[in-house]
Amino acid sequence: MENFAAPARPIVARMIEQAAAHPDRAVAFQGAPGANSHIAALQAFPDGLPLPCFDFADAIDAVRDGRADCAIIPIENSLHGRVADMHFLLPESGLAITGEHFLPIHYALMGTGPIEGVREAMSHPQALGQCRLWLRERGIRPVNYPDTAGAAAMVAELGDPAIAALAPPGAAAIYGLDLLGKGIADADHNTTRFLVLARAGHAPIGDGAFMTTLIFEVKNVPAALYKAMGGFATNGVNMTKLESYQRGGSFAATEFYADVEGKPGDPGLDRALEELGFHSKWVRVLGTYRQARARG
Repeated sequence: MENFAAPARPIVARMIEQAAAHPDRAVAFQGAPGANSHIAALQAFPDGLPLPCFDFADAIDAVRDGRADCAIIPIENSLHGRVADMHFLLPESGLAITGEHFLPIHYALMGTGPIEGVREAMSHPQALGQCRLWLRERGIRPVNYPDTAGAAAMVAELGDPAIAALAPPGAAAIYGLDLLGKGIADADHNTTRFLVLARAGHAPIGDGAFMTTLIFEVKNVPAALYKAMGGFATNGVNMTKLESYQRGGSFAATEFYADVEGKPGDPGLDRALEELGFHSKWVRVLGTYRQARARG
């Protein structure tokens, strides 16, 4: 808790105490109170007890250690792409993806003095990237901070009118800051997709559209990826996301992260996964869950 700025610590302490009393209702999130992940936790779990964690690894550890029932973690943003580190943390977490949540993102500039005197804006790199044009037009220099609401708490602690924070509007009231600008993202469609992680997955329940997330590494032979993907096309399985990433400092062994529509047990998806396995060194399903938003 000492990693949080001083104005956030009493709030964080109360939330930790409440979550500790009912860990079965606790929802871990990364960031200080008022962050977008906090908002997502409240929306996705109205009866839950949000548990603030300083970074993504802390949020995952809270679930693994039994201090939280689940965690809600941002995976990608419509403006700024994937969230750094999550492609590495997810497979290593030992947790299963059990749900998703889409959150429209709204940012405000907040500080202790007039906007004319602001020279720097502190925030999470994702937030700074989503508002980079707005900041550039006003000559405000972006400064990276581990999370958005945490930056607001730090600005309140510093009390320097030249340093503002870029955070969800509600963070201003939490930390006693003035709103200097609202609705400042570079596009109106700014939305972040969150994943819900739990210690154990569960079989999809009921009817409706489902999503399955998996990772794999194709064999190092010509056209391996093309052949591996062919099974999804020929079996009518819609792949909504495919991203490559590398681990261990290697520029040769590329792994892939994919979202596909459907669930294991669906004949088409089962055949596609079988063909994928034939052309891959390994395949691992990270979770199957109900779609929060229809694709296409």
